[in-house]
Amino acid sequence: MRYGLHVPIRNGYDAAVDYATRLGCTAIQIFSSNPKTYRVMALDVPALERFKQRRGAAGIDPAALHTSYLINLASADLKIVAGSVRLLKNDLEVAAVGGIAFVNTHLGSYGNRTRSDGFAQVVAALEQALEGIAPGVFLIMENSAGAGQLCGGTLEELGAFVRALGHPQLGVCLDTAHSWAAGYALDSKDGVDRFIDLAEREIGLERLKMFHFNDTQIALGGHRDRHWHIGEGKIGFEGFRALAAHPELREKTAILETPGEEADDARNMQTIRLIFEGFASGA
Repeated sequence: MRYGLHVPIRNGYDAAVDYATRLGCTAIQIFSSNPKTYRVMALDVPALERFKQRRGAAGIDPAALHTSYLINLASADLKIVAGSVRLLKNDLEVAAVGGIAFVNTHLGSYGNRTRSDGFAQVVAALEQALEGIAPGVFLIMENSAGAGQLCGGTLEELGAFVRALGHPQLGVCLDTAHSWAAGYALDSKDGVDRFIDLAEREIGLERLKMFHFNDTQIALGGHRDRHWHIGEGKIGFEGFRALAAHPELREKTAILETPGEEADDARNMQTIRLIFEGFASGA
């Protein structure tokens, strides 16, 4: 696996690459702008091209872009859906200019509408977002913790979106903390094997482009989105070791979204590096 961190860009793209390089990342995830707003930032083409070049020189590839947390493709409010699609299309354009392979998005919540109506709305919105997508860029749907009416809380539902659209540039990201909260036990080799077998059956492993590696202190099936440090939560070292060792996942990408500041990032990167190195050495 290629692996790395979600890195802030408040100090610019160059600083983000420097930070990722310093901590030993071979992959990176960023936001394109403030993730808590619908505001679309103007494209800074020179900065994005330099971001691509500097990542190449540092051996950091692939890159992922995480979309705004406000995106809701299932909303009954068509203004919210239109704003969400606009954000998605902007981020896909940013990705194309910056050589960013994956645009990762949450799907939103069905709210008070039926799941069938909401599902159809999400499919229609994803179709709009995918129109004119640049070659080499993938729109990636992230699984949710499955609380209430959130979209994408099960592998079956994510697979249903994939099949409904059939678009070759639509993929899936599986967040380990969200998966655990949704009821998928990932704390053992057997649990990970069952999870990956189900993902292959329901989604197709060729569609599974990346993971978010996050531990969690939430109880299994607790339906709460709370990330924790690698190996220090319910999933633990055994679960992440099983994911690192799984033969079907060796060409995938893993991004850590663990909490804290640089010291925490360094500790989590060291932990995941030791897990991968231990697997590679057979320890």
